[in-house]
Amino acid sequence: MLRYLTAGESHGPALTVIIEGLPAGLALPEDYVNRQLARRQGGYGRGGRMRIEQDRVRFLAGVRGGFTLGSPVALYIENRDWASWQEIMDPGAAARLDQRVVTRPRPGHADLAGALKYGHRDIRNVLERASARETAARVAAGSVARRLLEELGIEIIGHVVRIGPVAAPELDLIREMPSTPPGGAGKGPDEAEEDGGCGPGRPGGSPGVDLRRLREILDASPVYCLHRETAEAMMREIDRAREAGDSLGGVFEIRVYGLPPGLGSYVHWDRRLDGRLAGALMSIQAIKGVEIGLGFAGAALPGSQVHDEIFYSRERGFHRRTNRAGGLEGGVTNGEPLIVRAAMKPIPTLYKPLRSVDLASKEPFTASVERSDVCAVPAACVVGEAVVAWELAAACVEKFGGDTLQEMKANYQQYLDYLKTRI
Repeated sequence: MLRYLTAGESHGPALTVIIEGLPAGLALPEDYVNRQLARRQGGYGRGGRMRIEQDRVRFLAGVRGGFTLGSPVALYIENRDWASWQEIMDPGAAARLDQRVVTRPRPGHADLAGALKYGHRDIRNVLERASARETAARVAAGSVARRLLEELGIEIIGHVVRIGPVAAPELDLIREMPSTPPGGAGKGPDEAEEDGGCGPGRPGGSPGVDLRRLREILDASPVYCLHRETAEAMMREIDRAREAGDSLGGVFEIRVYGLPPGLGSYVHWDRRLDGRLAGALMSIQAIKGVEIGLGFAGAALPGSQVHDEIFYSRERGFHRRTNRAGGLEGGVTNGEPLIVRAAMKPIPTLYKPLRSVDLASKEPFTASVERSDVCAVPAACVVGEAVVAWELAAACVEKFGGDTLQEMKANYQQYLDYLKTRI
């Protein structure tokens, strides 16, 4: 069983993560995790906090010589801003609890609900943990899971498809990119889409798209969008929101290639992989909607335009020519690429605050203003990749097990060999 726990406040000393269930022998360089942490801090529209923090992970336990030991892995991410908040956020009795007190809840934030739930008179006790700063810890955990998935030939890529009113065309940019799979000539965009990635006939195989090239494009985009003209329009919209003292949300898409059929289960509701993925994405701060494959658009179409027909050939085995299901049927992966999207609401902190009521005096006020971003959709996309990676890695550990990476990979290969006997 793969599980993790995070701890830490936004302006506390550090964020910490404990991971249990990793196999021994997994190569895990700190720089690998640090790259994902840096991506989370990027993106056009971020606020001043990102100029203070330069997140770096330290392994405190469970890793030796760059490889996991099989024991719990402890990760530590220092909060550099702690130096300015030490007197206020001190865990001990010396904490200045009378300073920087927050009593004006922000509409759209956990402020009021959290204060009522836990009986806090100072909303700072809520916002410190409810803050999206916590997602740095989740990106660290998800990076470890992503490293494990790579050993099984599973690759993840995320991109932003909407910010505010500006949307990328048709959400099919990935299939329009040139593809050069390892070990063979590239396919055209239509053929790559019909292949649906790697079906049961070739589980764990090449995705049929050039992921390295896609990542280069995304790394060069300030909003992590694959379409340059759309990215420029997104940045203009963020500038307008900043000038108006407002904020913007949006939509990001995660795609996963190389997944075998059979991860997850239809047997029990809590083992359905679609439910676990949706829950993981919905747990990200400010996410208000999740869809898989066609998602909500499929509700307006007849079944003949929603379901993916099944074909068979001796060369490819069972396969689909479309992937409207997004790689999941009945809570189980079907061998096609996983496609999930998440909708992020605009950030609740506005520099032209909305009306609220003071928690202490009950008098009307404009809501308090904390340092914040104008738009964090690109950062949320990185967090989305991390939580999707975690759920998929957990599903792989459940199905293939093993105390060592070598044992787990042998179990995985045995399963792939079994699938070949079914085609």
